[in-house]
Amino acid sequence: MAEAAETTRRAAPAGRATPARRRGGGGNSVLLMTLAVAALVVAAWEFLPPLFDVPRYIIPTFSQCLEELARMVRLDNLVGHTLSTLWFTVLGFAIGSFLGAAIGYLLGTSEFWEKVLSPYILALQIAPKVAFAPLFIMWFGFTFWPKLLVTILIVFFPILVNVLQAMKSVDRDLINLARAYNLSRWQIFMKVQFPSTLPSLMAGLRIGATLAVIGVTVGELVGGNTGLGFLISYGEGQANAAMVFNAILLLTCIGILLYWAVTVVEARLLHYMPRREE
Repeated sequence: MAEAAETTRRAAPAGRATPARRRGGGGNSVLLMTLAVAALVVAAWEFLPPLFDVPRYIIPTFSQCLEELARMVRLDNLVGHTLSTLWFTVLGFAIGSFLGAAIGYLLGTSEFWEKVLSPYILALQIAPKVAFAPLFIMWFGFTFWPKLLVTILIVFFPILVNVLQAMKSVDRDLINLARAYNLSRWQIFMKVQFPSTLPSLMAGLRIGATLAVIGVTVGELVGGNTGLGFLISYGEGQANAAMVFNAILLLTCIGILLYWAVTVVEARLLHYMPRREE
């Protein structure tokens, strides 16, 4: 056995890398290229505005944004505003995801109620969610409720639609087979329908993770007195473009962090699914 393995190793082409090595090398190349692009963006950000005489209140340089970031940490309670936005982003995402998935599964198991409620769901889905923010402010005042409710609405519908469509696509033969074995409706859901729709649910969660930041920001822009959206509005009033840039970058980081968390959970839950080879 050892001699056969040794013969096979010698017979393999010397210049041909193993799949593991190819994947590792490809990952390093992607990382290096990503860092190179980031360096080019930062360099352009730092040197192009002064080169074209663009004033600071229009496009601040990268170093000016860093200086403003340090000032915001000292004087504008940037950490508190960031944590407030992060908290309501996660909370709105969690509540919206739960409601979207729960109602999607309930409607997916009842064709009658799906037909009854579909026109209303479609109407709410088409309605611009950000337009509800002023209405929520009229109802609840300048509290945390408007931004939380807008976030829930924005996250709710992508997950609902994904889950409902996935429930319609479940293999009917598997459901009939489960019924032939006298499984209850709950057992059919847990053993057949839920596992079949899990990839679509996770895809909806990834979409919702990117939209949750938008909901919180809209609520803070319209009527908030805390959060990064409030800092954007405040910086715009002060013609402080560096403050606006910093708040936008922090909002982007929050969205990336939430999206990454969803992808980690997805990788653990869907570990059995085949991955594309690099």
